[in-house]
Amino acid sequence: MHPRLINPPDEDPGLLVEFLFERRALLFDLGDLAPVPPRTLLRVTHAFVTHAHMDHFAGLDRLLRVCLGREKALHLFGPEGFIDRVAGRLAGYTWNLAPGYVHDFVITATALHGDGSARTADFHSRRAFSREAERETRVGNGVLLREDALTVRAAVLDHGTPCLALRVEEPAHVNVWKSGLEALGLSTGPWLRDLKRAVLRGESDDTAVLAARPGGGEAVLPLGRLREGALSTTPGQAIAYVVDAGPPSRNGERIVDLARGADVLFIEAPFLDVDAELAAQRNHLTAAQAGRLAAAAGVGRIVPFHFSPRYAGREGELAAEAEAAFRGGLVGPPAAPDR
Repeated sequence: MHPRLINPPDEDPGLLVEFLFERRALLFDLGDLAPVPPRTLLRVTHAFVTHAHMDHFAGLDRLLRVCLGREKALHLFGPEGFIDRVAGRLAGYTWNLAPGYVHDFVITATALHGDGSARTADFHSRRAFSREAERETRVGNGVLLREDALTVRAAVLDHGTPCLALRVEEPAHVNVWKSGLEALGLSTGPWLRDLKRAVLRGESDDTAVLAARPGGGEAVLPLGRLREGALSTTPGQAIAYVVDAGPPSRNGERIVDLARGADVLFIEAPFLDVDAELAAQRNHLTAAQAGRLAAAAGVGRIVPFHFSPRYAGREGELAAEAEAAFRGGLVGPPAAPDR
C-alpha cells in the first residue's frame, strides 16, 4: 500500500491509497481531487467519506465526471444519512442522455450507523441514477470491506455530526522481487495480483499460476516455485485516518482502539493546544491531543494534517506540537479516553 495526502496539510483533507501491481486505489474523503490525475481516479474502486461537510465531499463531482460513460463500479461509504447525500448530489444533474451510454456506471452507497447497522442502495447511470435496491445489513466490528488482501474498518466519531475514522490493513504483505521474476523468465503485470491473493488464501505449492512473460507470452508455473524464487511474506501494513473529531473526552477511546499498532496514522491537527477551548467548541482536536492519542495507540509514526487557516504561515508549529506530544515531549497526562 502506498498512501499519500492528496493536498497540502492546510488544504482539503483526503488520502489516496494505491496498490502496487494492482492498478487499484482507495480514497479516504472526497475533498478537492484536482491533484489526482484521471487515470488514477479510474483505478478507485472504493471511496470512504468521513462525513458530508463540503471540504470532504465536494470532489464527488470530479470523480463522477471522470467515471461517467465507462464500464465501472464504484462503492461509496459514509456515516448515517450518507445515501440521502449521494442521492441529492446525483439529483442535481439532468441524466436524460445517460441511459443511452454504451456502458453502465454503477454507484453503490453504504451508510454506517452508530449501532453497527448499515443501509445500502444502488444507482445506475442507465436508469438515470435512480435510487434502488435498498437493503439493510449488519457491520461486525466496523468492517466495511474485507478482501483476501485487505480489510477496511471504521469507527463512528462525534464531530457534532457522525464522522467516520478509518483503518486499512493487510493480513500479510507479499513482496514480489523483480530480480526473482527475471530469473524465472517472467515479467510484472496484473497477474501478480492473483498470485498475491493465492498466497494470502494459503493455497498449496502445487497450485497452477498463469504468469506473464516478456513480450506478451504466458507460462504456467506451480505456486511453490514462484514462492521460492520471487516472493517473501512479511507482516501486513496498517494505515489509520482520523479527521474532524471532537475532543478526546468524547472520541479518545474509539480513536485509540481503531489506530492501535498502525504503521502510520494520518490525524488532524487543526489547532495549537493553547487554543484547546476553541478546538473543542468547533469539534476538533489540537495538535498535542492528536500526538498523545497517537502515542496511546502505539502507532509507528504520525502524519498531522487538516491545519486551520488561522495558523497560515505557522503550519510548522502545528506539526512540531503534534510530533512533540507523540514523542512525549509535552508536559501533561495523555488525553483521557471515553468511559
